[in-house]
Amino acid sequence: MKLTVLTYNTLFAGRDGSNDTRAKAQISLISDLKPDVLLMQEAKGFDANGGAWLYAMERQVGMRGFLAVAPRTGQNIAIFIREPLRPLNFDADGAHFHHTLATLKVAVPGSEQLVTFISAHLCPNGPEVRRREAAYLAVHANPERLALITGDFNSASPHDPEPQDWGALAPHHRARYLADDLHGIDHSVLALLEAAGWIDLGHRLDAGGVPTVPTAAYQDAEFCTMRCDYILASKALAACAVSYEVIRTPATDMASDHYPVLAAFEVQ
Repeated sequence: MKLTVLTYNTLFAGRDGSNDTRAKAQISLISDLKPDVLLMQEAKGFDANGGAWLYAMERQVGMRGFLAVAPRTGQNIAIFIREPLRPLNFDADGAHFHHTLATLKVAVPGSEQLVTFISAHLCPNGPEVRRREAAYLAVHANPERLALITGDFNSASPHDPEPQDWGALAPHHRARYLADDLHGIDHSVLALLEAAGWIDLGHRLDAGGVPTVPTAAYQDAEFCTMRCDYILASKALAACAVSYEVIRTPATDMASDHYPVLAAFEVQ
């Protein structure tokens, strides 16, 4: 079965107060791409009013949603799946993560193996916190199992050059990404995850290393031009990967401060 996976930090669920223009653009994009799995960060407000926005999005994109509530920040995480994928187990971890963590195990038609999807949004405040969070993710990198971690890692990759605009970033924002030497950009979070066995599909399948932040409409955001959103696969699932793409279009230029990332797998 060909399995398409989309990860997207939607910036407050695409809503600016009562203005849902960005949310509509995001839903239109998702409806056009028709991913089998959508891993959404910053699903803010999806737990309000009995989950009204969660259920509305389910109807609009034709997928079933699972919500991990972020008890301290409100920046919830949601995972949506499309039939014929079948959910088996869902877990949320708001204790060990600054926001929360969402984990969904699914059965894939035609495959005897289960696939585990993990959606993460690591702490924006500094690499020392993100390294602690990454330690909880490292243990899931069993090379023989089909598993995927996606999301906003707020971290640079050791495979990418230092962003050209790194020096221009305001000091109070640059402090969030500083390496331990207090000069360069930190790579330790992604390095730790790769050392545990996670495989960075963006590095493996996209030689150009296309940045995921900031988008065209958010050039004055709190990050420099870099890969910040990742799709990390276990060794077994990485062997099934067939494509990877950062979706950069006029719609995604304005729909969030992050660009969405799409990957496809052939799961036997």
